[in-house]
Amino acid sequence: MKAMILAAGRGRRMQHLTETVPKPLIPVLNKPLIEYHLENLQQAGFTTVIINVSWLANQLEEYLNQQYTGNLNIKIYPEIDALETGGGVFSALGELSDNDAPFLVVNSDVMSDFNYADVKREITGLAHLYMIKNPPQHSLGDFQLKEDGFLAIAEKTPNATSTALTFSGISILTPKLFADCTMGKFSLAELFKKYILKGLISGEQLHNKWIDVGTVERLALAEEWQRSLQEV
Repeated sequence: MKAMILAAGRGRRMQHLTETVPKPLIPVLNKPLIEYHLENLQQAGFTTVIINVSWLANQLEEYLNQQYTGNLNIKIYPEIDALETGGGVFSALGELSDNDAPFLVVNSDVMSDFNYADVKREITGLAHLYMIKNPPQHSLGDFQLKEDGFLAIAEKTPNATSTALTFSGISILTPKLFADCTMGKFSLAELFKKYILKGLISGEQLHNKWIDVGTVERLALAEEWQRSLQEV
């Protein structure tokens, strides 16, 4: 199975930090954020990783080409204009999948102790989304996990918060998810909602440590977490 790290975003919520440094290179305890994913993927047995780049792409390409010291086969996909999450995956689809095999996609701005070796290698629908308990910044969640293992659109009401879950930014996708797509900008969220309504997207809840490193405040939480691991 191949993997893709989505690393092309501007990261505006990080304020001044991403004005001169791409978000995947923001350090968490002196280690670039993307390095945590690369280490975890290698430890899980992955060998090929595709990474899309756009904002301050030259810095990220330089790091991956000259400073990365791991054993992964990394293939970089530059985007002159960021194609968003769906467009970025679609542009690299020919590299990501052999014989319509599923592949792993990870947002570069999340951190988790989830073991990528545990991802599903075969799925019954078009995609399989790993969900987490709603964090404070996303209290209404994204989707509901049904008893049959497939997802439903979450009702955005206070009464739905007990059953709704939040997409973790970790997913297993298949090429068939993109069958009706054309090159250009579009989000994975659009595709997920389209096919969830058709009962074709499955999911499961993770009970791992998880942080969306999307703001300066949550970057501090990520550093606090990593510091606690080093002190054990």
